[in-house]
Amino acid sequence: MSECFELQCRECGRKWGNQPRSFCEECFSPLEVTYDYDSLQGPAIRWAIESRPRDLWRYAELLPLTEGFRPTLPIGFTPLLPAERLAAQWNIGGGIGELYIKNDAVCFPSLSFKDRVVALALTAARRFGFDVVACSSTGNLANALAAQAVPQGFKAWVFIPADLEAAKIINSAVYGARIVRIDGNYDQVNRLCSQVAEKLPWGIVNVNLRPYYAEGSKTVGFEIAEQLGWRLPDNIVVPMAGGSLITKIKKAFDELARLRIVPLQHVRFFGAQATGCSPISDAVKRNLERFEPQKPNTIARSLAIGNPADGPYAMRAIRESGGWAEDASDAEIVAGIRTLAETEGVFTETAGGVTVAVAQRLLRQGRIKPHETTVLCITGNGLKTTDAVAKELAAEPAIPPRFAEFEAYLGTTSGAFGDRS
Repeated sequence: MSECFELQCRECGRKWGNQPRSFCEECFSPLEVTYDYDSLQGPAIRWAIESRPRDLWRYAELLPLTEGFRPTLPIGFTPLLPAERLAAQWNIGGGIGELYIKNDAVCFPSLSFKDRVVALALTAARRFGFDVVACSSTGNLANALAAQAVPQGFKAWVFIPADLEAAKIINSAVYGARIVRIDGNYDQVNRLCSQVAEKLPWGIVNVNLRPYYAEGSKTVGFEIAEQLGWRLPDNIVVPMAGGSLITKIKKAFDELARLRIVPLQHVRFFGAQATGCSPISDAVKRNLERFEPQKPNTIARSLAIGNPADGPYAMRAIRESGGWAEDASDAEIVAGIRTLAETEGVFTETAGGVTVAVAQRLLRQGRIKPHETTVLCITGNGLKTTDAVAKELAAEPAIPPRFAEFEAYLGTTSGAFGDRS
C-alpha cells in the first residue's frame, strides 16, 4: 500500500504533508487527513476489505497507515445489533422501522470506541519517533491509551480531572500508565496538555497527533455501512463530547459514497448531549452561529467537555444533513441505561444512556420517521460508570436458605416479572 494521504487545513486548504501538527499556521484552523481519492478504486477496495480479518485495519486504504504497516491488535468490528425489543417499546406515532445498536461497549481492549482512535494515534506516534505518549481524558481515552501504549513499549501518561469515576482511573492504572489527576474540569486538563505538547517531545494523542487519531473514528462509519450490507442508514444518533465522532462518521459515509462502495444515500445526523454539558445541542436548538462554552455539571463525565474542539464542525454536519441535536437530563440518562439493558441486554455507560434518551425524544418529536433505518451509537461499557445506576439498583435483603422463606419472598414480588411459573 503506497502512502496517499497528508494533512490539510479544514478552512484555507493549505497542505502540510505528514507531521505531528494539529493546526494551520496560516489561519490557525484545525488540520485533518485528506487522501488522494483519484488514485483509489472503489470496487478493488471493497474486495480488499472483505478479504481481510474483521477488525478496523481492514479499511487500510482509507486510514493514515504507512507502507508496510502491520497491525498487532484486533481492534474494532464491533456488533451491529438489531434492536427489535427496544423498537417495540418505542412504538411511538406508528412505530419505527429498522433500529440498530452499534455496540462499542465491547470494543477490544478497553471497552469503548476510544480504542479505535488510540490505535491510529499510536501508529502515528511510532512513525514520528515518540517514546512517550499522553492524553487529556474524561476516562475512556485514558483507558484506551494505557491498554495499548504500555504493552507496545511506549511510556504512557494520562491527564484526567480529579473527580473522574473510580472505575475509569483503575482501568488506566492497571496497565502501568502514569496518572496525573488535575484539580479542574476537562477543558482545563486539555489546556495543560497543549502546553505539555509545546514544551516536551511527547506525542499527545489528542493534541499534536489529533488529525491522525481522529481518523480512527471513521471506522465506526465504515463498519456500519458494511454491516448493513454496504448501504447507509437514514438516521444515526451519536453522542457528542468534543464533537469529533459525529463528523468522522459523516466523513466515512462521504468517502464510501465518493468511491461508489455504497449507493448515494442521504443520512440525517443527530447529536446527543447531556443537559448538564450541552454546548453543541444548545447552539443547534437556539440556531446560534457559534456555540457558547459551558461549565460541565452532569453524571455523563465522558461527555463533559464544555468547549468542544470540533463543535463548529459537528454543528455543520448536523445542520447540513437536516438532522438535529438534543440533550438528556441525568434522570433520563439513567433511564436510558436501564432501558437498553432491559430490552437488548447491552449495559452502556452514561454516554450511551444519553444516546438512548435522546433517540427516544427524537422519535416523540417526529424527527425520526416510521419505517426508516436508524442506528444508535453506543460508545462505552456500563461497567465503567456503575456509580450512575448503583442507587437505583440496591441489593435486595438476604433471606435464609429455606424454601418456605423463598416462597414468602416470592409472594412479595408477585407481578414483578409476570407469571411466577
